[in-house]
Amino acid sequence: MYEKLTPPTIGSKIVFQDGKPNVPDDPIIPFIRGDGTGVDIWPATETVIDAAVKTAYSGKRKINWFKVYAGDEACDEYGTYQYLPQDTLDAIEEYGVAIKGPLTTPVGGGIRSLNVALRQLFQLYACVRPCRYYQGTPSPHRYPEKLDVIVYRENTEDIYLGIEWKQGDEIGRKLIDLLNQDLIPNTPEHGNKQIPLDSGIGIKPISKTGSQRLVRKAIQHALTLPPAKQQVTLVHKGNIMKYTEGAFRDWGYELATTEFRGECITERESWILSNKEANGELTVEDNARQIDPGYDSLTPEKQEKICQEVKNVLDNIWDTHGDEKWKTKIMVNDRIADSIFQQIQTRPDEYSILATMNLNGDYLSDAAAAIVGGLGMSPGANIGDNCAIFEATHGTAPKHAGLDRINPGSVILSGVMMLEFMGWQEAADLIQTGLAKAIANGEVTYDLARLMNPPVDPPLKCSEFAQAIIKYFA
Repeated sequence: MYEKLTPPTIGSKIVFQDGKPNVPDDPIIPFIRGDGTGVDIWPATETVIDAAVKTAYSGKRKINWFKVYAGDEACDEYGTYQYLPQDTLDAIEEYGVAIKGPLTTPVGGGIRSLNVALRQLFQLYACVRPCRYYQGTPSPHRYPEKLDVIVYRENTEDIYLGIEWKQGDEIGRKLIDLLNQDLIPNTPEHGNKQIPLDSGIGIKPISKTGSQRLVRKAIQHALTLPPAKQQVTLVHKGNIMKYTEGAFRDWGYELATTEFRGECITERESWILSNKEANGELTVEDNARQIDPGYDSLTPEKQEKICQEVKNVLDNIWDTHGDEKWKTKIMVNDRIADSIFQQIQTRPDEYSILATMNLNGDYLSDAAAAIVGGLGMSPGANIGDNCAIFEATHGTAPKHAGLDRINPGSVILSGVMMLEFMGWQEAADLIQTGLAKAIANGEVTYDLARLMNPPVDPPLKCSEFAQAIIKYFA
C-alpha cells in the first residue's frame, strides 16, 4: 500500500464515527518529526507522552508511533520537491489522528504552506488554539494569569484558500477589467470605485457552511466548560466587510439561536430579558430604548425593527430563558476584530472561546500566545469530522536545530490536546501538572530562562526539560 513506509506491526486504528474518534487502547498514531528543530523537540515530546501514558494507565494503554514524512525530511526520503508524499497523506487518512512538528513555509514563491495544504486536504476546518498561563512563565503582560482563552479559527476558507493572481498576470488583469468595467459600475453601493490596474488580486470566500460548522464546534466545546467559562465570542470585521465577515457573525448567531436554542443566549437577548426581569411593567418601546441608547434619534422604520426584535425575544424565549434562566446558558456575543486585540490585553478575563475566520484567527491566536509566554508554549490542533492533526504552532528555527536547546513546550502541549481528544484525560493531566511544576521551579529552556527575574543560568536542554516534566508527574 505504501511506497516507502512500514506501519507498526502491532496496534489498532482510530475510527471516527459521527465526527468523534473511537480510540482503542493501542492506537497507531502517525507522526511527522518536523523540519529544523523538529529533530530536537519531537524526541522530547515522544518521551513525555509515552511516560505519561505508561504512568497513567500502568501499561494498559500504549501509543504505537508510525513515522511519516513531510517537509525537508520528505524531500530527503522521496526526492526533490516531494514535500508532502502520497504515503503520508494515505497514512493520516488511514489512522485518523496524527501529530507533527514545525514545517517550512516558503515566503513569496515556491510551494504553498504544507500546514495549510494538510488542513484543506483533510477538511480540518477547526484550528483550535488554547492560550493559558503557567505560573512562573515570563510574560510582557502584567497579569497574564487572567488570560485563559481558546481560539477557534476557521481553517479552510478566507484568503488562505489561496486563490490569487500576481500583478500583471493575464487572468488577474482580465478579472480586474471585468470588475472595473462591468460588475462594479452596475452595483450602486460601490459608487465610482475602481481597482488599480497594477494590482495583485485575491479572492476572500466566506461560506455559510464553513462558518456554521466552525461555530458549532466552538459551542460544543463551550458546553464542556465550567459554567463561568461558557461563552463564545464571534470575532469579525463585519463593520467593513459586511458580506463576508459580517455574514460570518450573522450565520454564527443563526446557528446559536436555532440548533442550540435551548443551550444558548445572545448578548442582546440577555439585555432584553434582564430589562423585563428588572421591571415587569416595562413597555416594548422602553425596553428597546434600553438596549439601543440611540433609539429616539432613529427613523420610525428602524425603531419598529428594534421593537419587533424585543417582542420576538419576549414571545419566543421568555418561558425557557426568562426569570434569569438565561444565566445558565452559553453566552454568545460578538466583537470587532481590532477591538478584541485590545480587549484580550485590557479585559482578558471577560473572554473564553473566540470563534473567528482564518486570517483574524491567525493573528489573534499568536497575539494571545504572546501574553502567556510565546509560541514556544502555544499548542494547536486542526480538527475535522474524520481526521485530526495536532501540531507545533511556531516555525522551524533552523539555526537552533540539533543543539538540544529549543523549548519543546508547543509540541508537548499539542500532545496534551491530542490525549484529551482521545479521551485519555489522566495522561493529559499528568503532563500539564509536570510542565507547570517544572516552570514554577525555574527548570526551563533558554527562551524562558533568559526572561526570568533573575535569569536562570544554566537553562535546561530540550531533552532535560522533558525529563523535568516527567519528574514532576503527580
